[in-house]
Amino acid sequence: MRFQNTYLGSRALAGTLTEADLQCVDENGVSLADAMRQFGGAPEKISTAKCNSNKLLGYAEVHIEQGPVLEQKNLAVGVVTAIAGQSRVKIRFTGQAGHAGTTPMNMRRDALCAAAEFIAAVEAHAASIAELVATVGQIQVAPGASNVIPGEARLTLDVRHQNDAARVEAVQYLQSAAEDIGRRRGVFVLWETVMETASVPCDLELTTLLKGAAENHQHEVIELPSGAGHDAAVLGKITPTVMLFVQCRDGLSHHPDESAKVEDIAVALDVMNDFLQLLAEKHA
Repeated sequence: MRFQNTYLGSRALAGTLTEADLQCVDENGVSLADAMRQFGGAPEKISTAKCNSNKLLGYAEVHIEQGPVLEQKNLAVGVVTAIAGQSRVKIRFTGQAGHAGTTPMNMRRDALCAAAEFIAAVEAHAASIAELVATVGQIQVAPGASNVIPGEARLTLDVRHQNDAARVEAVQYLQSAAEDIGRRRGVFVLWETVMETASVPCDLELTTLLKGAAENHQHEVIELPSGAGHDAAVLGKITPTVMLFVQCRDGLSHHPDESAKVEDIAVALDVMNDFLQLLAEKHA
């Protein structure tokens, strides 16, 4: 992710994309604002994208599940109850580069070894907490030579949970773990939180309508949370939201084999059509 930031379009629509967001930079020092200009955009006019929430009945989103539950139950669609909150962090371990052949093991300040210990701690802690997921998705090592002890390691951390208190507690625990690893290894740790989004429950009234619509087309309708982020998480700040999941093969997402069956998509279209009819009747 170029700027370690998400929901740029929906946040502009919701009016929550800030000047600070526009000044975020990528690995090459290019700001989000400059990147927008390079694509013909006008970041100075971003405030004009904000919509009038008073004119909205709500926001409905259809998305593949990005998980295996619907496929396991052989169901085309499912109704989303809530979107998990997320924390994203950049972490830098700074030790001391040195010659791989001449520096004794007990005198090393290996930044990559510190990062590796932390990554293992992330996996272990997430596995110990129900419904918590945590991922180190990027890592960069410098100087990056085969005969040099790594002096710096940079990585990203993504933590998610439906319960915001559980997510925040996990992030605090992992930060303490990183700092403890750094102290023991003589490695400096820089911890930078780049994004935090609260969990967003779907609107009960709209969800009830959507579930009723789904019952017209499926023998069983299940409710399930979303561990992935969606535009609904942002627009839920300004209007009621509702989401429908569609079964995807093997639960794969962000992968070349990501796929959904045409017949399942057809069910989703029928469900959404009925949902909109019910919503229109309710507000007639």
